[in-house]
Amino acid sequence: MIYNKKLYLLIGIFLAGFSSKVMAQNVDLKNNWSYREEKTQKWYPASVPGEIHTDLLKNKLIPDPFYRDNEKKLQWIERKNWEYKTTFQATASILKKKNTELVFDGLDTYASIYVNNQLVLKANNMFRQWRVDVKKVLKSGNNDLRIVFQSAQNVVDSLAKKEYPFVIPDNPRAYVRKAQYHFGWDWGPKFTTCGITKIPRLEAYNEKTPEEPYVLNRKIELIQEPDSLGRSFYFKINGKPVYMKGANYIPSDAFLSRVTKKEYEKVIALAKEANMNMLRVWGGGIYEDDYFYNLCDKYGINVWQDFMFAGTMVPGDDAFFDNVKKEVQYQVKRLRHHPSIVLWCGNNESDEAFKNWGWMKSFKISKQDSIRLWKDYTRLFHDSIPKWVKEVDDKRPYLSSSPLYHWSKEKSFTNGDSHYWGIWWGLKDIEETNTKTGRFVSEYGMLSFPNYASVESFTSEEDRRLYSDVLKVHLKAGKGFEKLDSYLGRYFIDASKIKKMNLEDYAYLSQCMHYYSIKNIVGIHRSKAPYNMGTLVWQLNDCWPVASWSISDYENRQPKAAWYAIKEAYRDDIKPEIDLTRPINLKLENPKISWQIKGNKIVLKAEKAAKYICISAKGYTGKWSDNYFDLVAGEEKTISFEGKITKSEIKIYSLFDVLERNK
Repeated sequence: MIYNKKLYLLIGIFLAGFSSKVMAQNVDLKNNWSYREEKTQKWYPASVPGEIHTDLLKNKLIPDPFYRDNEKKLQWIERKNWEYKTTFQATASILKKKNTELVFDGLDTYASIYVNNQLVLKANNMFRQWRVDVKKVLKSGNNDLRIVFQSAQNVVDSLAKKEYPFVIPDNPRAYVRKAQYHFGWDWGPKFTTCGITKIPRLEAYNEKTPEEPYVLNRKIELIQEPDSLGRSFYFKINGKPVYMKGANYIPSDAFLSRVTKKEYEKVIALAKEANMNMLRVWGGGIYEDDYFYNLCDKYGINVWQDFMFAGTMVPGDDAFFDNVKKEVQYQVKRLRHHPSIVLWCGNNESDEAFKNWGWMKSFKISKQDSIRLWKDYTRLFHDSIPKWVKEVDDKRPYLSSSPLYHWSKEKSFTNGDSHYWGIWWGLKDIEETNTKTGRFVSEYGMLSFPNYASVESFTSEEDRRLYSDVLKVHLKAGKGFEKLDSYLGRYFIDASKIKKMNLEDYAYLSQCMHYYSIKNIVGIHRSKAPYNMGTLVWQLNDCWPVASWSISDYENRQPKAAWYAIKEAYRDDIKPEIDLTRPINLKLENPKISWQIKGNKIVLKAEKAAKYICISAKGYTGKWSDNYFDLVAGEEKTISFEGKITKSEIKIYSLFDVLERNK
């Protein structure tokens, strides 16, 4: 009898919860949207989720933003205000509920929301969920919903002028809670877009569904302890130190609505197949979709989660702080149940930037204003955010900024995590890593061109020459060609030959340089464990077709050469190899590579030693099981591929062939 009572009680609790959920009604508002430039006459069909740029493109009102130099030609879009509208039904059962809320999970960014021509909500943060009770303004039958997006660029420019002469370095973007990369980056385009990036919904209910209990089982510790060499930096998961091998992750598209579940699967698969166990979600992008973290949970990939601040100081007013508090607590509560997340980090590079990037001089900031800037910074990242996080998640470590020391400072190699950019930005030799390895290197990299087929996709024939104006649009890094030429001249080819190369050979050599750099840097990092306990390459992915530090190609998420280097260097079953001979010093002979197709495999053989054998096939968008590999004389190697490819479509060459062509 006692057993039955307990059973009935459990059934009753279950049914009560079940019935309250059944009685709640959610209506997705994803259909019949249209848009227009504010206060103009004509409305056009719109997609939700979507952005103004993708809607303009679908309606054939603008060219492909990623093609050639169209980025420059489309800057007018960000200076306009844009309206979206739809109608939805409010049924009798919805109207009977005690509460009816309009819910937005993705409003980018300054949005005024009208229901039946009544202003019900003003939003100003794309990282927050926005809810408003609309019961009083709803009517039976059709209801009008209209959203007016104000130009984020105009707003931040206005805020920056309002604060004048007090300047917040380094960009007016500091004032807005919007994905910072939308304002342009050294690997990304400037498309300061707006739109409805997730499907809005109507939630009608009598009683609010209780919050699910938060339980975290896989104990997480960040060990930062003084030792004889400085201060350690490593993760303990369930009491065991873990060496982290991974990459930095940026948003996978300049237009977030295009990042589908399939795209997430492709990108996370790139990390998993490259033997990674950590991704750092970089602070200039977004808090990713739950599906991203679900995949990381599934594949055992730890997530270092930045809050969305990157390379700027912050406003210190109460309204800004209150906005950020709501953002932080919403996002932490949304994401905290994901066991993959092992760290909350306040920002990317803001601390070291304030101290080392010359802002005081370049922005002519007075000592008094400098003190105020630092005070506001510490109040947010040292005092407020850790407190807000602890209120909703007291089980994970918090780090105020990554890193604390600039790469030029000795402490960056002995204390905490480091972003070592002496290689690339400092033009240091790769071998410098031997004496410049930090305790946990959370950023480093080498730049390369995307696969040549991708270059062809965003250029016309006239653009496909070194240093063309269109190529410079798709190489954002400061002095990018100059730095890449410098490395190629030191490691691969006589510097006097570079400017005469064709673009395809140049792109190939840049990827060989990328491969060589990453293979050796990772090998050195891992050889220094346990002094070094983490290596996160910059970066895993791209948000558009571009020459960048990414180890994969935006087009079809294809691996670049460096992805194959990482895949090999991150293996646990072998000791990573280090090359300390530079390819430019090798005496290469014609390898006379022979090959044949057997089903979905290519079998290759070389008569002489071959370096950086590259396989490509026209129109092929899959992955090769290996690429940019070496062969010793007489060795046979089998490469598998996806689908079917004919022999006539395949192109195979090695470093010898490219150097021979460019004598």
